[in-house]
Formats: sequence, C-alpha cells, structure tokens
Amino acid sequence: MGAAGSKLEKALGDQFPEGERYFGLENFGNTCYCNSVLQALYFCVPFREQLLEYYGNNKSILDGEENLLTCLADLFSQISSQKKKTGVVAPKRFVQRLKKQNELFRSYMHQDAHEFLNFLLNELVDILEKESQAAKTDQETSPPSEKAVNGPKNAQANGVHKEPLVTWVHKNFQGILTNETRCLQCETVTDRDETFLDLSLDIEQNSSITSCLKNFSSTETLHAEDKFFCDKCCSLQEAQKRMKIKKPPHILVIHLKRFKYMEQLGRYKKLSYRVVFPLELKLSNTVEDADIEYSLFAVVVHVGSGPNHGHYVSLVKSHNHWLFFDDENVEMIDESAVQTFFGSSQEYSSNTDHGYILFYESLGSGNRN
Repeated sequence: MGAAGSKLEKALGDQFPEGERYFGLENFGNTCYCNSVLQALYFCVPFREQLLEYYGNNKSILDGEENLLTCLADLFSQISSQKKKTGVVAPKRFVQRLKKQNELFRSYMHQDAHEFLNFLLNELVDILEKESQAAKTDQETSPPSEKAVNGPKNAQANGVHKEPLVTWVHKNFQGILTNETRCLQCETVTDRDETFLDLSLDIEQNSSITSCLKNFSSTETLHAEDKFFCDKCCSLQEAQKRMKIKKPPHILVIHLKRFKYMEQLGRYKKLSYRVVFPLELKLSNTVEDADIEYSLFAVVVHVGSGPNHGHYVSLVKSHNHWLFFDDENVEMIDESAVQTFFGSSQEYSSNTDHGYILFYESLGSGNRN
C-alpha cells in the first residue's frame, strides 16, 4: 500500500482532510464482504463518533471480556489514531471474533455482505442492551446510599409498561414501517408498526431507487386464499395492504435484492439489472407525506456474475471526495464514476460491478460528509 498510499496523499495534496485517515483493510481469505461493510460503517461519521465515544468511556470494560462490539471499537480506534494518514490495517481480532461467534462466516466460501451487515448491527444492539440491563441490575442491588447518588430507579421498571431500550445503534439506523390493512367490506384500517435497520428492495431492469421504493409501498389486494381476518367483521374479507415509512431513520441503508432464487434453475441467480441510485435522494413514501432528503455516502459493490463467487469493494464519500476501497487498496475516484456501478441494461455485459448496499444520511441532521 506504500506507493498507493502516497499516491492518494499526492492526489489529495492540501485538500487532505484534517484528522482523517484512509486505511485499506487486509483480506484474510475471502473476507472482502466484511472489509467493504466495515469501510462503509467507518465513514458513517455519527456511528463512528459514537462508537469511539463508547470506546473512550468503557476502556476498563474493553480490557475484560471480548465481543464483536469491543473488537469493532478497537479496530475503529486503531484506524483513527494512526500517525500516518494512509496505510493498511489488519482487522484480525475482529475477523477471528466474527468467525468464533457465527459459524456462517467460518468457511472460506464467498459470503454475503448484507447478511454480515445485518448480523453485525443486531449483534451490537444485543450487546448494548445486555450491558444496559446489567448496569440496571447493579444499580438496583447497590446499597441505598449509592442508589440516591445514581438517581431514582425507574418507577415503572417492574410495572406493566417497559419501554424498549434505544441504543446509539438504533438512533443511527432504526426506522419504523407501518403496515396498513384496509378491510374492503367495512373500510376499517388496521395499522401494525415494525422497526427496521435496513430496507430490502426488489429490483427491476432499468429502474431507479425511487421506483423501487414506490413498488415497496404499493397497494396489494388480499383476496381468494390470501383474505384478511377483519376483527370488526369477525370474518375473512378482501382487503388492501400497503407498507409506509412511519419514521425514517437518520442513516437509511438500502439493500438491493440482486440475488434471486430461480425455481426453474433450482438455484440463485445474480440480477445485474441497471438500478439508478441518486447522490441525493428524496424519500416521499412516508406516513406524513413530507419529503425527507438524504445524501449518499457509501456503496457496497458486488463484483462478479454469480451469487456464490465474486468480490466486494466499497465506494465512500468523505469530505466531498469519493474514494474506492478494495481490501488493502484505497484510491480517489471521480464522483461521475459512481454511475458506472448502477448495473447493466443488457443481461449479458462485461460490467459485473453492481451497487448492492447503499448508505444514505439524512440531510436534516447535520450531514458532515
């Protein structure tokens, strides 16, 4: 990376952002799925800052039992505190912990970057919730004088209503979807809310993220054997169902479903469809119907023609510059190069580099990329 690193420093020159670090990640045998997602998360500035703050506040805990959160915090701290501006870091501890924790990632086979991202975010939430619960238990079993110092115990802790814990992972990535079902007999609307950390969208050839989001929120009629049981009618009825975004997340992660199971082939196939993802996205299918603006800051790209082999790289926007991360290698790219990752408008194309996971940050909350 020495030459490539100095090349990047030369390319940025005086514009090299103060205090920023651009480090490639070593590949430990097919760990590009992990490296590409880690780079996207590192350049998700609010997430990185809160993880480093957690690292700073919990150094004593971090010396104790190791878990994925401590390994990730350690890796991000290692990158951000490097004396050099560019270079390569080996995420060895993190990868070892990941393999130890989940047998899915133990083999040297090609892994799915989206499955990894999903597993990682949920695992971080679980660890933070357990830590919070343990701290609460310690507080409740501490002597009375300590309780007074720590403030009153939540009066409803043992009551009926217990609010779910909102961690800093939730604050960044969690949104709320509402599932609206309207009975066509009595017109009663039933709402059911569900949380999400990312949105998985079906894709079509020569489409866009906006059209994929519209399809995601389109109305579906439930009839024949799919009829809906209406509580008011006390019977199965035809109904209309649709999903809307009730609470948009601060960081919107969109997963394009590029791997589809083909019944006639009896296996998965990669869809190389051209799906345009804009640098600025307006989210309009929300409950309030207010347009929320987002800015693209990272793309995890799948390179290859099939689902069981290939490679992952990532594109990242940092301080108004676009960078290309390919394991150990980091280079500057032009913003116009982002569109070469939309996909192919013909089924068989020599271009196999396709955007797979998109990371957008809400512009309403102080975007710093």
